[in-house]
Amino acid sequence: MTQADNHLIELLPNASKERLLALCEPAHLCLSERLSEPAQRTQHVYFPVDAFVSRVALIDGHPGLEVGMVGREGMVGAHLVLGVDHSPLLALVQGPGRAWRIEAASFRAELARSPELRSMLNRYLYVLMAQMARSATCLRFHLVLPRLARWLLMSQDRAHADDFQVTHEFLAYMLGVRRVGVTLGAGHLQRQGLIAYHRGHVSVLNRAGLEAVACGCYAKDKLIYATNMV
Repeated sequence: MTQADNHLIELLPNASKERLLALCEPAHLCLSERLSEPAQRTQHVYFPVDAFVSRVALIDGHPGLEVGMVGREGMVGAHLVLGVDHSPLLALVQGPGRAWRIEAASFRAELARSPELRSMLNRYLYVLMAQMARSATCLRFHLVLPRLARWLLMSQDRAHADDFQVTHEFLAYMLGVRRVGVTLGAGHLQRQGLIAYHRGHVSVLNRAGLEAVACGCYAKDKLIYATNMV
């Protein structure tokens, strides 16, 4: 039996899992690689292993805004489950690493064949909708510092390491704030001994402390996933 190292694939019964993996190929995702564009037909579905990807909403005349993140707990291309060829979001690699990749046509065929796959991904779609709704309210009502702490925890979870790369510019892009806001927030977390940050390299030094600073959206997102993806 093949070890997929992607939670969605691992949730499938063995026969369904092996059939899906037989259609997949290993891929290495590079930092800042664009896996799908809103205006383009989706060519591949990705199941990250140790890479992680930002879902970014683009608005004319403005930088994009992150509305979701996916690592080994999820997939890129879930809109295909709804029979839609184009994603409304940009899928941008935030953490490089490995993933399973499958052609969109092969994925659709397996989706039609496997009720287990469709049932599991229907639940995952619900989780995505709930998490994106929470992301929108978080952006509107929570301050930059708690949102920054939440984002760093989400990235650490998906990087599966205490250290990862991210620049102030990218953080501002993801959080929808000016670079100075990120600089002030990161400086505060550093002075509290929660993180170390230098030239785009983040080290989480005190995860419990970071969780205490983060808004409640972080824990609620995890609960939504745990409740529905069992």
